[in-house]
Parts: sequence; C-alpha cells; structure tokens
Amino acid sequence: MNNSSTPTFTTASAFDPAQTSALDALIRREIGAFDGALRVRQVEGGQSNPTFIVDAGTRRLVLRRKPPGVLLPSAHAVEREFRVLRALEGSDVPVPRARVLCEDPAVLGSTFYLMDFVEGRILTDQTLPGMAAAERRAHYAEMARVMAALHSVDWRSRGLGDYGREGRYVERQLDRWTRQYRASETSRIDAMERLIEWLPVHVPPQESTSLVHGDFRLDNLVFHPTEPRIVAVLDWELSTLGDPLVDFAYHCLAWRLQLGTHRTLAGLDLLPEGIPTEAQHVADYCRASGRSDARIAHWHYHLAFNMFRLAAIQQGVARRALDGNAANSRAAAVAARVQATAEAGWAATKES
Repeated sequence: MNNSSTPTFTTASAFDPAQTSALDALIRREIGAFDGALRVRQVEGGQSNPTFIVDAGTRRLVLRRKPPGVLLPSAHAVEREFRVLRALEGSDVPVPRARVLCEDPAVLGSTFYLMDFVEGRILTDQTLPGMAAAERRAHYAEMARVMAALHSVDWRSRGLGDYGREGRYVERQLDRWTRQYRASETSRIDAMERLIEWLPVHVPPQESTSLVHGDFRLDNLVFHPTEPRIVAVLDWELSTLGDPLVDFAYHCLAWRLQLGTHRTLAGLDLLPEGIPTEAQHVADYCRASGRSDARIAHWHYHLAFNMFRLAAIQQGVARRALDGNAANSRAAAVAARVQATAEAGWAATKES
C-alpha cells in the first residue's frame, strides 16, 4: 500500500539513570502524571538534532535535543523549533502539539523540548511504490497545498514578527551558510568556491516575505494512516521569515538530486504514473497559493542557491562526523555527497 517507515532505534542507552530520573520528574510536573517507568529510545536518523521516543505510561512523546559537544554558531536551534510549533498550533499548517521547552542543562545536559507523537505514515521513497496513480497524484498535490498554506500564514498575528527579518532573505542566507561552510570545511571543493563567488552577485529581487520551513521534504511529513492528507509537518529547525519561492524550490530538489539515504525522483528515465513532473508540481503550488502564473521567475537561481545551502548543511554533518558528535551513524556517507551537491548547484547556474 505504501512505503511508510517505522522508527529504528540505536542500541545504546538514551540517557543515564540520573538523566532519566530528571526527565521523568519534569514530565510529571509539566505535562502530567503517568503510571509505570519512563521508557526512552533514541531514533536512528536525523542528521542534526538527536530525536527520542518517550513513552510515559499511555502517553507517547517525542524529544528533540541539541547534540553534545562544540556546536557551530546558530545551529541546532531547538528553541526556534519549539517556538514555531507553538505559534502554528490551530493554523492551517498541521504540526504536533509542543508541550515543554527545557533549557536547564542539569536535566539532560543540553536544551531540549517535548512534543506529542503523531500517528501516521512517514514516507521515504519519492516514487511512492505500492500506490495507485491517483493516490500518488493526491499525495503530491497535498504537499503543494500545505506548502501554500504555510506561505500564507499571517506570521505577525501569530507572534512571529521578530522570528526573522523582512527582505534580503537570500543575501542573509548566503552570508550564514558561507560562514557555516567555512567553519566546517574539511577540504577545498571547487564547485562550492564558484557558487560562493557567483550567487551573491546574481541575487534576484524578493517578491514577498513569509514563514518558511527550510527543509520541507517528504520524510519530514506525517501523512494520515490511510488518507493522502498531511497530519504533521516536522523538523522546523531551519524555519525563519524568508522568501516562499526559495523555500518551495528547496522542496523541488527531489526532482534534481539523488540524496542516497532516501530515494528521490532524480535520475529516473520515467516517472511512475501519477507523480507530477517538476513543472507540474510548480504549477500545483502556484495554483494553491493563488499565483496567476504557473511558473516561477528565476527558478534556476533558486535551485542553485538551495543546492549550495544543502551542500553547506551536508558539510556540517561531515564535520560533526569527524568530531564524533553527529546524530546519525550514516553521517560519513553524507560527507561524500557534498561535492556532488555543489556540482549540481553550479550546473543549475548554467540553465536558463
């Protein structure tokens, strides 16, 4: 029926007894009493912030924490994740209910937050094997619809007026990710050097400012168990105020890049029946967001920028793998993809 994944867990103990006891007390105090002992398991996966499933009696929660060790500036912002989840509660963008933020290092050693576990399907193969054509089409249309809903959120009325700055989103992002890349650089990559030089002098004008997710992709969504309906959008670490068209272009990298850990649409000679082409998906988003044109101006710049940003993120994972504090045992494999991502970004600058 679908390609939904179930969590796999690391074999190591999530926390030591003192930490587990402190977490138990916090949950009972801030969320509610429960019977029995607390059960905590670390999820295998997630390249940035370690994620845990917490069973407190009949209540199931998800815990997201900053990783241990020395961290890059402004990275692993779980506080921002918590804030935006709270702000979006009750909006047209489905999110888990955020329960509590804990910034006391005496509990688990680093900042973390707890949110409700949302039942449903997390899909990891963009080809959606086992689905009929109509089901595939409906799942992709739903992704375009939810992105349009996100980009239409009245962020001021939801208390996010200071969540980022209006305008010059790409310029700020170029500065941020260039600095992050330099801080985690392990060897020279010519394509990254060319992008760092070319992108700042070709930035197109920004049409509008919206709340952006920053990592909106298939495996960061929870679909209803049986319906083509998104019931939760996850992993808001990179969210900010920014350019909605750039945000959507990142989502469309699935048609452009082979990411290794999850199957994308890149490199397929023929798309499975029901899955839209990139142009059709762009048109679906434009229609859902009320745009009069079914195409997006400066599309290939947006793609090139997002490939540069992704390569910088991947380089950060590579650096943490070398330092021994990456959240995923597959982090070393991500490092090998940095150059390929950068080269795809440079190739996109040549498209018209």
